[in-house]
Parts: sequence; C-alpha cells; structure tokens
Amino acid sequence: MAPPNDPTSNFPHSLPSKNISDCLITVSSGKLTVKGVVILSDIPKNVFFTPFSKFPISSDASPAVVKRVESRAHMGGFLGFDKAEEPLSDRLTNSLGKFIGREFVSIFRFKTWWSTMWVGTTGSDIQMETQWVMLNVPEIGMYAVIVPVIEGSFRSALSPGADGHVMICAESGSSRIRASSFGSIAYVHVGENPYTLMKEAYSAIRVHLNTFRLLEEKTVPSLVNKFGWCTWDAFYLTVDPIGIWHGVKEFSDGGVSPRFIIIDDGWQSINIDGQDPDADAKNLVLGGTQMTARLYRFEECEKFRRYKGGSMTGPNAPTFDPKRPKMLIAKAIEVEHAEKEFDKAALSGATDLSSYQMKVTKLRKELDAMFGKDDDKEVVPVLGCNDCSCKRAVENSGMKAFARDLRGTFKGLDDIYVWHALCGAWGGVRPGSTHLDSKVIPCKLSPGLDGTMSDLAVVKIIEGGIGLVDPSQADDLYDSMHSYLAGVGITGVKVDVIHDLEYVSEEYGGRVEIAKAYYGGLTKSLSKNFKGTGLISSMQQCNDFFLLGTRQISIGRVGDDFWFQDPNGDPMGVYWLQGVHMIHCAYNSMWMGQIIQPDWDMFQSDHLCAKFHAGSRAICGGPVYVSDSVGGHDFELIKKLVYPDGTIPRCQHFALPTRDCLFKNPLFDSKTILKIWNFNMFGGVIGAFNCQGAGWDPEERRIRGHSECYKPTSVSVHVTDIEWDQTPDSVTMGTAAEYAVYLNQAEQIFLTDIKSDPIQITIEPSSFEILTFVPVTTIGPAATRFAPIGLTNMFNGGGAIQELVYGGAAVKMRVKGGGKLLAYSSAPPMSCSVNGADAIFSWSSDRKLTVDLTWVEDDGGISNVAYHF
Repeated sequence: MAPPNDPTSNFPHSLPSKNISDCLITVSSGKLTVKGVVILSDIPKNVFFTPFSKFPISSDASPAVVKRVESRAHMGGFLGFDKAEEPLSDRLTNSLGKFIGREFVSIFRFKTWWSTMWVGTTGSDIQMETQWVMLNVPEIGMYAVIVPVIEGSFRSALSPGADGHVMICAESGSSRIRASSFGSIAYVHVGENPYTLMKEAYSAIRVHLNTFRLLEEKTVPSLVNKFGWCTWDAFYLTVDPIGIWHGVKEFSDGGVSPRFIIIDDGWQSINIDGQDPDADAKNLVLGGTQMTARLYRFEECEKFRRYKGGSMTGPNAPTFDPKRPKMLIAKAIEVEHAEKEFDKAALSGATDLSSYQMKVTKLRKELDAMFGKDDDKEVVPVLGCNDCSCKRAVENSGMKAFARDLRGTFKGLDDIYVWHALCGAWGGVRPGSTHLDSKVIPCKLSPGLDGTMSDLAVVKIIEGGIGLVDPSQADDLYDSMHSYLAGVGITGVKVDVIHDLEYVSEEYGGRVEIAKAYYGGLTKSLSKNFKGTGLISSMQQCNDFFLLGTRQISIGRVGDDFWFQDPNGDPMGVYWLQGVHMIHCAYNSMWMGQIIQPDWDMFQSDHLCAKFHAGSRAICGGPVYVSDSVGGHDFELIKKLVYPDGTIPRCQHFALPTRDCLFKNPLFDSKTILKIWNFNMFGGVIGAFNCQGAGWDPEERRIRGHSECYKPTSVSVHVTDIEWDQTPDSVTMGTAAEYAVYLNQAEQIFLTDIKSDPIQITIEPSSFEILTFVPVTTIGPAATRFAPIGLTNMFNGGGAIQELVYGGAAVKMRVKGGGKLLAYSSAPPMSCSVNGADAIFSWSSDRKLTVDLTWVEDDGGISNVAYHF
C-alpha cells in the first residue's frame, strides 16, 4: 500500500543517497526481510515501508552527520500504517508484524519518568511504552532496531501484542488532535555492529526530524570532568545555607574539594493551595510532601533569603548539627507511615478512623515542634523594592550573598546549580502569584502508562493537578526563573519532573505541541542565561523529550534515582536496588548517549554498596558526584575516583554493555554478569559487575527482589569485548598484537591477545572487577615489552595518563595524580625520572614496574615520568 501522504511535500531539499532499490530492507507478502532473512512476519496489509532515501530532507545537521546518514541511507527506512477506513482518533494502535524465537533487547518506561532494559524472544514479550527494540539476526551476522518516533503532532511507542505481534501506538495527547494514517511513525535500521547501528539509526532520525541534535554536535558542561555534591539525600527538603556550607567545608577539609554543587529541591518559594499565598509552605521534609505545592515567587525561599553575607566566614559563624536532618527525616517517615496506615484503613472500609487520625496529628505536632518557630527571624525583602536600604540588604543577603561567600571561601568551586521542575515546581506555578498566566490543569494519564509501576509522584501530581503556565509564555517562564538565578551567581539548573507535560496537553494541541513550546523556551533560556550548557535533565526518559527537547541540552540522567534503600521496605536490606540502578544506566546509554552525555547520578560514599557504585561511576564516562550527609563520608573511597583538585580521570566515551550482555538478563537469570566497556586515551577498560538480585516483574508491574539470584557468579572477559572501532582514537589500539591486562581489585597483571582464552573471574554479589587493557609496545635494544597501566590507587587508573610518547629506548608520560604508577615491563629500565629528577622505582618478577608519584598543587598534580631502557 502506498503512503497516504506524499512525504516530499514538506521538504524542499533532497539528501543524495543510494538508489532506493539498494535498500537492504524489503517488505512484501507480509514479511519484512533483510538479505532474505525474515525479521517480521504477518505484517498487516495496512502497514507499509518507505526507504529512508525516499524522503527528501532539509536539515541543519552538521556536515559530518549528513555525510554519515547519506552513506548508510540504504540500511534503513520508515514504517507507517493507514486506518483511513476507521474514524479519526487521537490514539491509534496497529500491529507492525510479529516475531517469535528471536532474541531482542529493548528499553521501556517502567515509570512516567524512568526507563529500563528488557529482553525476550517474541513480540509478545515487549513491555508497554517501549522506546526501541533491537533484534538479533545471527543468521547473517546483523542486528535490526525498530524505533518509534514522532510524526506531526503524534508520538509513538511500542507495546506487546498477541501471538508474537509488535504493536505500535501513535497518540497526540489531545482528543482534539486526531488522525487516521502515518507515513513515518517508526524507523527501522539494520547493521553488523549493534553500537554503530544505534549511532546510525539516531543520526538518521535526527536528520529526518530536524528537531534535536546529537551529542557530537553539542558542547557538554565542564562539570562532566569534575567531582560534585548534591544536597538531596543529605537534607531532602530541609536543605539550608548553613548545612550546605558545612557540607562543602567537610569535603574541602577531607581533601576532595567539590568543583560543583547541586542545591536540590527545597530552595524554592513554594506553597500549597488553601494556605497563605504569600508565605512559604512550612516544615517540609520528604519528597512527597511538596508534590502538590506550587511556585509562587521566582526568588529563593525564606530560609535562603535570611542568609546574611559573611555570616559563615566570621568568628561567630553558626554551627550545624549533622544529626538534625536525620532526626527530622526519621520523624517525617513516621508521619508518612502513619498516613499510609490511615489510608489503608479507610480503603478497607473501617468505620472508626479516629485512632489513626490521632496518631497522624500527634506525629505531625512532634515534627513541627522539632523545627521550632522562626517568626522572630529577619526576612530580607524580595527584589523589586526601590528603597536604598532594601537594595543593600538584597545585595548582601540571600542566594546572591551565599553563592558569593561559597566561591570566595572554596576557591575550586566552579559551578552552583539549583533544582527546579519543568513546570516551575512539582505543582507548577500558583495562579495569580506571578505576572504569568497560569491555571491549574487536571492531569490525565495516557493509557500506555497503565502498564507502568505505581509511583507516589504520579499519585500526588494527579491529586493536585499542575499550575500550568500557558505554553505561549514558556519563554517568559524560564527566562524569569533563570535570569534571576544567573544574576545571583547560579551557573546552571537541574531540571526535573519533565514528563508531566503529557498529563496536561489536552487543551494545548497535544503532547508534541506543548512539548515544543516548553522545550523551545527552555532552550532559549539555556542559551541566554547559562552559556548554552548549564542544564542537567532528569526524569526525562521518554522519546518526547529526546526527539524534541535536546537541541541544546547536552547532559542528562540515564538511570532512576539512586535509592539508598527501598522506601517501601527492602527484602534484601539495602542491596537489591543497587544493581538495578547500574542496569538502567548502562542500557539507557545505548540510545540516550547518542543525544546527551549520560549522567549515572549520585550515590552516597558511606552506603553499604558505595564501592559497588563507585566502581561503575569510575568508568561511566560522566561526572562523579555524591549525595553524602554531613558527617557521612568515606574519603578513602572518594579518593579512588577524584583528584585533590576535584577533577576526575574520566573515560573518553560513555560506558555501554558488552555484546555478550545485550540479549541477556544481568538482573535475575542467575548467570549473567553486567560487563561495560569504555576507553581511556591509551587503553580500554571493562567493568564487570554482579547486579543479580532484582528486576522488573511484568505481572506485578514493579521491580522486585530475586534473592535466589544474589550469589557469586562467574564471568568470562576478553580483550575483544571492548568495541575498539567506536572512536577514531581507539581504532589503532584495537589492532595491537598483545595487551597487558590489569585487574584492579585482584591487583593482577599479565599479557593477553586476541587469540588468548577469555579471562575467568568469579564476582561476589554487589561486587565488581575493573580490567584495564593496554597495547604492548616493544622498545629499546633489548626489545623490552612495555605497557603503562596507570595509578593503582584509583579505580580508573588508566585515565590518569594524559600523554604517552615512545622514542628509541625511552618512554615518556604525563600523569595526573598522586600514588603508585604501574606499568607492565618485561625487564627493568636502566633509569627512571620524575619531573627531571632521578626517581626510585620497583620492578618485580611478575613484570610490575612501579614508581611513586606525589601530588604537587603548583603543577596541577601533573608528573612528567620518563623511563630509559
């Protein structure tokens, strides 16, 4: 069947490509085939395929991207479907065909905001709200990916069908926006390398839609190379300037100064409907308590406005009790549990709820008493007063003075970010409180979200609705918030709660159109106020955001929140959710990493699984930051990730799962270890993590524990697990005849090559091993075999080597960091020098060559090391 609409009508310029007849994908007789192999069968007659080269395109993509897309245009095309015989609808579902007995890996939304991995062997195994599915086609050594995309005012997602069918749902999010047919609602691409496949597929989609840009076309914020601290788990909503100050000071005193901080939820001026419209909501602690609150002022809340410049640097600086936030949090949890007991009793039909209500009231009073009264504390005027004394007070108080004092005292602190929700606050903007036109919109969830996990955030947002600023004023909303923040010294924002837009799109042209307005405003403000890069996106793991909101945004979260424990109770203590977090991050990076720099989120350095998390952050390729409570640090662990100046030995790529993990279940199949690969400048790394013990349950629609899988598990690691061909700088390393491999945790070093047997390792639950592979070079008259490993006191020690030069019988390196520098050397050198001075080295019979390096602040921690053979 021919496409219902002529795709050429909307695009004035043509992208040259191979002949249409060269397309490797064909659809005929109800089958989609690649090189004669059937990928999908029983394709309905109303489904059609159009090769990519059929679509003339006008794109602002970079020349490199356009060239790549042109050269691979014959590898992909679009699926569409026509339901012209049926009434127009705002939600259309259609089969794309079926597959049975073929391995797949996919990403689906398990909550409104968060996505994760799922595997199976039939179209019926796919989960609701699937964002893409990759099929293994071993018969011809290829892979195929199906990506639901956006067409017009409709977005799409995949879902399971009966008897192996893959369903696609196209929805507008508004009953006023209806259609009956689509010409390009899903993109299909094939290739021989799964990682190249994803890059090519999203490059083609980028050129076709022209609504987003790839990571390679953007600049990432400088914090990606640095260590930071987020206030969330340290304080939750009790965050205040005194606590933040003492937190930053503790890191500095501990020898790991943060280069950025994120002041998370709790700094804004918010209140709740029915309460004083001109006063902050009082005594908020836990995340759920503010989810119905709305922004009523762009400036900081009173506890931040009360800050007076210099108050923390003088002789009478306020002290801080690190136990107080924990006591408040503990009491707030009691209140929350009592409220849940009340709700449970009410739902059960209990007629006398007085005892439950009395308990809730009693606990709330106890919590309020712990906060104490602050009526007598001076509040600084809001900006806008023309009185000179008011202006002076504003200049020397509040967020502006606090940011100035932080930077003036902690010299390495480059960035201060603050949190806000996409719509301003969790509950949006309070109507009548600002110059913006906002109104409370009831929330309506897409039927596709019925297959996702129950979520307190969603329950609360539905309860309160969203104070939505009219989309025509989205530019003004973000500029009003961000221009103020930039003016008081804030350098960026962490934007959260992004996908609540889809709940309130009925009156505004649907979810695609409202997203365009809001993301457009966000993009403009980011460019104007935060140098085009100062934004971390979060709670955003759906194709609406990635295909519409990332023209400028270049970094974002790729995992669910770090949970130090399950708020609903841990069946396995604090362990079971930790491996799940890593699986989210690794597999989401397959697609998100094409568009943004993956951010693996914070963790707590004193958590029981802190080392497990630290190992993954060391080689993830993104920033490293923690959410430690004041007084709750493991500095020894942090120093395995962070240099004294707050920078990190970051990998050159973003970490991805190895091929032999792609179609497996590293969470609860009792046999698969998650392996992720990455590169340093002069070698590759493999991280092997035992994540077994929990995972998604389709029947219960939640992530649950699998304690039977929480056990030691063996894994094979080979140098070919690293995808050496994925970057220009790593290609040559992949052709080495021999490699030195170092096991960071076992402290073992030996040689291997492409023909060697795999390395066998057994990994305990919630544990890991990091293997560094470095090409061996023969040097000197004695043909000494040499390979620099890096600093053994850091998890990613290979990232410390910043320059490496071989010349005759000499090896010269620039190494950042202090500690023990390790190299493989088949023979000892004649001499070693560090920064031009003779240095004592050690060489052992197992071919370990080491020299101790000292961090010298004046040299930026750089040591020039030379060996002569």
